Amino acid sequence: MLNIDTASSTPIYEQIVDGVKEGILKGIIEPGEKIPSVRELAKMLTLNPNTVQKAYRELERQRITVTVSGKGTFISQEYKPRKDEEKLMKLKDLFKKGIIEAYYMGLNKDDINEIINSLMDEIEGGGWE
Repeated sequence: MLNIDTASSTPIYEQIVDGVKEGILKGIIEPGEKIPSVRELAKMLTLNPNTVQKAYRELERQRITVTVSGKGTFISQEYKPRKDEEKLMKLKDLFKKGIIEAYYMGLNKDDINEIINSLMDEIEGGGWE
């Protein structure tokens, strides 16, 4: 379900949050679906349970998940993506850096658009790598 890269500069808890979001977008994780408990996921990914707990708190803060006492944590039935201006600015900065890097690699606008369209098709088509 989730791929964690311990060598990445992205904190592990953020990788978990991003992985859950990607799973939802790709239809791998459905609204109302129960997700593993903190202990279960920590054991599956060989992570510290505190790291998983931090990710779960963030997912709940963003209203992506809901916790039902005594039953577990579930993907929210009412989850709707929303704009977060701070995250949007970070995303634009990330895209800008990627585009600059692509130009330095010799790619042109059409090449970059082709890469973006391919990634969008992968996400919208439900393909999971």
